[in-house]
Amino acid sequence: MDQTEKLLMGIENVLSIAAELVDEVSRLKDVEEECRILKEKLFLKQFTLAEKEVFALALDGHSISEMQSILYKEENTIKAQRRSILQKLNASSMSEAIQQFKNIG
Repeated sequence: MDQTEKLLMGIENVLSIAAELVDEVSRLKDVEEECRILKEKLFLKQFTLAEKEVFALALDGHSISEMQSILYKEENTIKAQRRSILQKLNASSMSEAIQQFKNIG
């Protein structure tokens, strides 16, 4: 076997290993995404359905008055749900609660 053949075999070996590494990186990215989704679900599991709706709207930047229009709820109801969310997260503001959620990933 001459040098050229050895070099080609070495290159083929490197390419094979590189392909395996690319596949593994892709798999790990998928696992990472699945973990992030599970963490988000676990984070949200502590809320009631109504609190999840309010929190989702808060994540989208909606004000209390906008939430009222979207959810057809009284202002006091939405405020109570927001307070409950803050209490469950031990957060002092909705901005802090949202940041906690964003820090999951």
